Amino acid sequence: MRRTHTRHLGLAAVFALFIALFGLAPAASADPNPADVTFTSDSATVQPGGTVHLSMTLTNNKTYDVLFVYQTIDPTWLTTQRPDLKYSFTDCALATAAGSTPCTGTGPTNLGTDYGATVPPGQSRTVTLTLQIAADSGCNGNVGFYSYFYAEFSDGTNTSGGPVYTPETRVLCAS
Repeated sequence: MRRTHTRHLGLAAVFALFIALFGLAPAASADPNPADVTFTSDSATVQPGGTVHLSMTLTNNKTYDVLFVYQTIDPTWLTTQRPDLKYSFTDCALATAAGSTPCTGTGPTNLGTDYGATVPPGQSRTVTLTLQIAADSGCNGNVGFYSYFYAEFSDGTNTSGGPVYTPETRVLCAS
């Protein structure tokens, strides 16, 4: 009797694994991320001496206002392994209805951004960073960054996320 019971449990475990592997199990119901950060770039390549604009968009997916956001941006490990790649953030601007406003925290390789005033539910804010590639930078390498963010909402909750990766920019030598 004990052997039959063990065999039934073993078959049940195999069946459960089969269902999970082939997507037949019901999906877990989790709340969607209350805030999303996405990155876009205006160019996938740049030559030494050129600039690339990285745009970061924060979208509030919650039913409460975002009151505060802090975000870091740091070079990826592969970017740090190429000391010949020279770059810095030279400008940061928050897009607003009244036009572009400078943001705070610009540094040579990282940034603590300020998305400005309250972000209402369903709305987004975009910050654009200007990435300057030095004229004497090495070539044929990729410059990329990753980000972590923290947001506080008007209902007293908060969320953090990351890493979120920027598109990589390839530094090309002139022909």
